[in-house]
Amino acid sequence: MPLASCVPFGRLPFLALLLMVPSAAFCAADADWPVYLGDKEASHYSRLEQITPANVRRLKPAWEYRSGDAGESNTQVQCNPLVIEGRIYGTTAGLAVVCLDGATGREIWRHKANDTNGVNRGLVYVEHEYGARILFGSGKWLHSLNADTGAPDERFGEGGRVDLSKGLGRDVDGLAIQANTPGIVFENLLILGTRLGEGPGLAAPGHIRAYDIRTGALIWRFNTIPQPGEAGYETWPSDAWERVGGVNVWAGFTLDEKRGIVYCPVGSATFDFWGGDRHGDNLFANCLLALNARTGERVWHYQLVRHDLWDRDPPAPPTLLTIKRDGKQVDAVAQVTKSGHVFVFDRETGEPLFPIDEVAVPPSDMPGERAAPSQPLPRLPAPFARQQLTEQEVTNRTPEAHVAVLERMRTLKPHVPFSPPSLQGTVIFPGFDGGAEWGGAAVDPNGTLYVNSNEMAWILTLVPIGGHRGPGEELYLQFCASCHGLQREGNALSNVPALIDVSKRLTEEQTTEVITKGRNAMPAWSFLAEEQRQKITAFLHGREVPTIASHAEDASQLVDEVLPKNGLPPFTHSGYKRLVDPDGYPGVRPPWGTLNAIDLNSGEYRWKVVLGEFDELTQAGVPKTGAENYGGPVVTAGGVLFIAATKDECIRAFDTRNGVELWKARLPAGGYATPATYSINGRQYVVIACGGGKMGTKSGDAYVAFALDEK
Repeated sequence: MPLASCVPFGRLPFLALLLMVPSAAFCAADADWPVYLGDKEASHYSRLEQITPANVRRLKPAWEYRSGDAGESNTQVQCNPLVIEGRIYGTTAGLAVVCLDGATGREIWRHKANDTNGVNRGLVYVEHEYGARILFGSGKWLHSLNADTGAPDERFGEGGRVDLSKGLGRDVDGLAIQANTPGIVFENLLILGTRLGEGPGLAAPGHIRAYDIRTGALIWRFNTIPQPGEAGYETWPSDAWERVGGVNVWAGFTLDEKRGIVYCPVGSATFDFWGGDRHGDNLFANCLLALNARTGERVWHYQLVRHDLWDRDPPAPPTLLTIKRDGKQVDAVAQVTKSGHVFVFDRETGEPLFPIDEVAVPPSDMPGERAAPSQPLPRLPAPFARQQLTEQEVTNRTPEAHVAVLERMRTLKPHVPFSPPSLQGTVIFPGFDGGAEWGGAAVDPNGTLYVNSNEMAWILTLVPIGGHRGPGEELYLQFCASCHGLQREGNALSNVPALIDVSKRLTEEQTTEVITKGRNAMPAWSFLAEEQRQKITAFLHGREVPTIASHAEDASQLVDEVLPKNGLPPFTHSGYKRLVDPDGYPGVRPPWGTLNAIDLNSGEYRWKVVLGEFDELTQAGVPKTGAENYGGPVVTAGGVLFIAATKDECIRAFDTRNGVELWKARLPAGGYATPATYSINGRQYVVIACGGGKMGTKSGDAYVAFALDEK
């Protein structure tokens, strides 16, 4: 196998290292797909050029692999697989790691870790003196496997794994921690983030950590919630570092290997939607943060959202590229956002490369809250998603749909960007999942950025916790309602099961076990005392009568009563609810999903097209609407962009010159992941994980590879 860019400096002369280790960009341009999202620059770009706009219609399925471990409707495969010397490394619906033959799809080995939950979006391949290894996260564990056999590396951590709940500077035992996105390798370090709880319950801090790739030893930690004496400490309450959670990198990292700078898209603080217990701007939440990759020291940062109340954390790794500015080549870093903006900075200094304006935003009327008075927005490029939902933007699919959505909107606060959460109900547009989402953006060597976007509106309604409720119901509201709903109704569009009839499916013992250990995407809530878990179970099984109170409770009094009682926010929210019409279609006018090409040399758009469709609407004569989408694009030197992502369960190819759709194929389940492209024996392949399980679509367990027919 080829040398990896993570060979420790201490083992080879520096000049020899430079000569022997290819850059990540070169590797991605070669036959392999060796790093998550193609390379350490997160370019999603390949120099392979066998497939072109002229021949892409000849693409046919080359092979299909089925792992056999999909759930009925609640498992997913979000993995962007690695390809190393003809071998594919990916994860399955059941969170097993598999190694496949890239030419045939034949399974070479499989490893299933214990205590798996959550999702996995990718893996890390490294080589060092102990051999080739696959590093991956499963629940709170970081594992190391022998890349040739799949066996755990006994020299790594304890028995081949490291407990990520350790080394955070405070006791987080039992709190939700998942390493769902792969870290990034610099020299002998794996720089890693985590996914954490975001609701009104307790959450771990999201400090960024670097581990030795050979032993799993913790080498450095950057405190994303600053401690006394650290920069940014003054932007929080004085005790925030001891109790606030989140401020985590869940989306992955980007690395400028030459400069030794790692770029960290840092997420929001918890609770996502009420910050009355974390007054201030809350650095380093919602920042693009540049760190010295060797030491973890801060180089620069830019806060994209201050005192976030909308879950507006950066959703994907930033992308490194080179653009032309005043006749010079400038190395840049571009960060796409859920709000549909692109922030572009000089990657060495953090200086914005397009003007950024301070825009006044509305104050909050929630008790105890202090919203930031202004937010930064880039002047260029223009947003790639609509910014305001007016009555003119309400769906016109049918007169009945228009009236129904309009009536619903008139019960909510009138929408303006950054309108704070409320008890009445607030429109989030673009929605919680973008704009841009975790699929991220691709770039080509000419400085063009390609990003897919959702054009969905969501509704956020805060709900007081407390009042005249039983203890199990109050715990349910704090820890469960944001996903499963106030009335335990679930969320079909998010594939979250209803709990109204849980007693018909699970015994009380089984229910308590799921609460304790988690299942599929649900994290474990083992930090709750056994008595608390039993109380939630009793509530779910009808041994405590539900008394969901109205929004008319005295919320101000609850701030004074609930917060001091247990240190938790006095509000939860009614769940992640899309604004849809009575037939389940988006409540806004099309397009509902788009694909955008933006020239970052000038900040101007090259093209914008719809992405996805609803077959039944197209067949009825409705122009293509676009569709909600999850997963990113891949761009090739052949002039073709590949993307799946859409709710219609297709993969598509577009001409990078003009956005014309050239080809599409139906997948066995939704391809809610980023594809990879690679070459074996001169034949170029495009592979996509087909895990489904989002937006109400069926779950799947397949990887499908396409190649040109061999005629």
